[in-house]
Amino acid sequence: MSTVPRKVIFDTDPGVDDAIALYFALAHPDIDVVGITTTFGNVSVAQAATNALYLTALVNRDIPVTRGVATPWVKPGEPPPDFIHGADGLGNLNSRRATSNQLDPRASAQFIVDTVRAQPGEITLVAVGPLGNLNLALKLDPELPKMVREVIIMGGTVVEPGNVSPVAEANIWNDPHAADAVFTAPWKLTMVGLDVTHRVVTDLALFKKIADHHRHIATDTLHHAVAFYATFYSGLHKHLALNPGCFAHDLLAFIYLVRPELFTLESGGIRVATDGMAQGQTMMNRRGFIDYPQAGWGRHLPMTDVCMQVDEPGCLALFEQTMLSDWMKI
Repeated sequence: MSTVPRKVIFDTDPGVDDAIALYFALAHPDIDVVGITTTFGNVSVAQAATNALYLTALVNRDIPVTRGVATPWVKPGEPPPDFIHGADGLGNLNSRRATSNQLDPRASAQFIVDTVRAQPGEITLVAVGPLGNLNLALKLDPELPKMVREVIIMGGTVVEPGNVSPVAEANIWNDPHAADAVFTAPWKLTMVGLDVTHRVVTDLALFKKIADHHRHIATDTLHHAVAFYATFYSGLHKHLALNPGCFAHDLLAFIYLVRPELFTLESGGIRVATDGMAQGQTMMNRRGFIDYPQAGWGRHLPMTDVCMQVDEPGCLALFEQTMLSDWMKI
């Protein structure tokens, strides 16, 4: 029995793990990427857009790519973490093949609104960077949550320690005011955060296997980028130093989209701390039966589904099977 592919706008800041997620999405038959909206984060927004155009061109995919927010909504911006993703976001590629695809002239937020309005109830937003584009789209069209099919966010953490502070994950920390607006909007929203992404490691050896199988510039590029990324993680985590690889952060947002049964969820209201030592913390109300005296936690707060546990072997098997399939357009 065939299924209709899920139409997705991929909001992203490529970024090595973003590139992994993008190629998985393009490879999986149940995902139809109808647009890529870019933001600052792992790199500048200009570099993010350049990378999105380049990665899609390598596999001959004609997908609209837009440029979005360049800075956080309120807080001062942070320099891109070039020591993690490389100055170019793809592990400092030695060279790039010439490509000719061009940006869609619309701003990312406008593209989101236009696309969702044209196809109400059909578009899923998969956002794996800071959430400024979704925040601006909400401001352009407050009715947007009624028309979006679903929102899946890679970001945040509930129990797992953060990766930019003891309590904050990088995407949310980069634009906490925008994130709080997105989490409190009344749409169907799932958070795929560090509670599960730190449980799934994609080994560098697997990316070599994928590159050797396809013998294509796209998978060679991905292997190069992951090798750079894995070097960073190996310096932080002993188990990754012994067996180089990287956490499957952004990838898991798409795996959740197509195989939600691989995850265990908990539901609750989410608010984001916007300043102070806890800036960027995703605070979850896990006791919705309590009327807290602290403002901001009323029963009106929308519920977010939060991924708390994950089937690591199931995710890795799906990733390998998908990436080794005949998916590239030569």
